[in-house]
Amino acid sequence: MHANAETVAALLSELGASGKVVELPDSARTAQEAADQLGCPVGAIANSLVFDADGAPLLILTSGAHRVDTLLAASVVGAKSVRRATPEFVREATGQPIGGVAPLGHPAPIRTLVDLWLSRHDVVWAAAGHPHTVFPTTYDELLRLTAGTPAEIA
Repeated sequence: MHANAETVAALLSELGASGKVVELPDSARTAQEAADQLGCPVGAIANSLVFDADGAPLLILTSGAHRVDTLLAASVVGAKSVRRATPEFVREATGQPIGGVAPLGHPAPIRTLVDLWLSRHDVVWAAAGHPHTVFPTTYDELLRLTAGTPAEIA
């Protein structure tokens, strides 16, 4: 297992999470790729998207069936601007590659918004630090693991 996924697995265990890291046979860089391999609706995939909010990282966990409304996200966090981060910004903030960013296991805490749409699914799948790894969780557990704020951002 990739070192990032091992870090996420250890944190999940330490935090008493219900799910375990699962290695996928193929890359799951997109929500659709993950859903296809897991046999679940694309809306049950928690996309971990990093944005640049006035120069600070902002992690938004949104349903794979939706797109983030950056103007709405900016209003939720009180930022002048929220825009998609560069791959370098993502790697610096999370230590993880785009397509595999986990909701936890970053070098420092990142302000996190968790899309209310994810609460419609009993099981939510999130990336585990590498494009070939995911873990199952619930909406409430995702909020707890990330100290995230529930928000409508799609």
